[in-house]
Amino acid sequence: MSNELLTVIEYLSQNRSISRESIIRALENAILSASKKSIHPASELKIKIDPPTGRIQAWAVLEVVDHIPQNSDQIVIDRVREIYPDVKVGERIEWEVTPSNFGRIAAQAARQNLAQQLRRAEKENVQEEFAGRLGQIIYGTVKKVEAGSVIIDFQKAEGVMPLREQIRDEKYSIGDRVNALLIKIDINAPGPALIVSRTAPEFVIRLFEREVSEIHDGVVSIKGIAREAGKRSKIAVTSSDPRVDPVGACVGVRGTRVKRITDELGAERIDIVPYDEDIKVYVSNALLPAQVQSVKVDEASHTLSVIVNEDQSKVAFGRKAQNVRLAGKLVGWTIKLCDETSKERAPSIEEKMKIAADKLVEELGISAADAATLVANGFVTVEGLKAAEDAALDAVANIDHAALRKALENIG
Repeated sequence: MSNELLTVIEYLSQNRSISRESIIRALENAILSASKKSIHPASELKIKIDPPTGRIQAWAVLEVVDHIPQNSDQIVIDRVREIYPDVKVGERIEWEVTPSNFGRIAAQAARQNLAQQLRRAEKENVQEEFAGRLGQIIYGTVKKVEAGSVIIDFQKAEGVMPLREQIRDEKYSIGDRVNALLIKIDINAPGPALIVSRTAPEFVIRLFEREVSEIHDGVVSIKGIAREAGKRSKIAVTSSDPRVDPVGACVGVRGTRVKRITDELGAERIDIVPYDEDIKVYVSNALLPAQVQSVKVDEASHTLSVIVNEDQSKVAFGRKAQNVRLAGKLVGWTIKLCDETSKERAPSIEEKMKIAADKLVEELGISAADAATLVANGFVTVEGLKAAEDAALDAVANIDHAALRKALENIG
């Protein structure tokens, strides 16, 4: 068994990229797990494999007593003094309990349990190998796609990119080369231990660090980022050297640097804006390409009222309010866009109806669906409902009339 065991250890060490120490530990755990009952009834057992010889030994941790042992976790002192001459009553010792037929037991145990232990050892090896690369971009090749997740071969380990970490509309085929951000190492997961992402904002930051030498050297730094993966990102940059334009450095000559990044992200649009300590200047930059007239700061509510000309309002909001939404995320404030007379944009009919319905829910405690139906039928306030004739309320279909009447009674 010893020679065969040494051969297996050497083979696995060379072909599975697992250290000999990890393989021996996995073998010890596998043998102990499968043959614990047949070794010794003690509650604490250990298996030890001698690396040079491959010899397998079993040891029990026992308490030394001066009387007849009362359980399998004890051993009488007279029996152990020959090996442990200085032992004292009450001490715990390791006592060899290797069965005579242990070679056969160990071989059977290794066959049945080694695969599981080796998978664990491999994942521990992966954790050690990739721990220093957490939060960094790693490169691999698509191995397969299953249940929406992409399994990627990173040479020394496999990783998985769940559906939520994939840029929308990106398609992956076997053999495709993939760059992704390592966001987690989970050795307890049933599948690959490496979890990667292409939607994390940090992925964009790492791409800029890779492409822009001024960022890598620390002259230009990224102060903030807001991202809607696959659609648009905004990053704020600053320079520690007044001679270096941070935006220009990130864009590159004729836009070459930022183009390489947008190509990597599937044509995701990237706005690069100058960071500024003055929040008024910063939010004006964040809303680019819209031109801002002025900014009013409300520290108490952490709100910025941004005034723009009427012709800039659409640009400031952007498609589906994306520009103003990302700008708010970037600066970390709530942004309220106003026209040039400092009046906030008038809410649409739909927004007014939603506000009225929310107020009915809050004041009456009725369901959102009932509130929306009442508003759609012209009952937009509690006062209006209280003044309405019963017949008029009964004529409103698809609401809980009993709940409405009870709510109105409760508020008097």
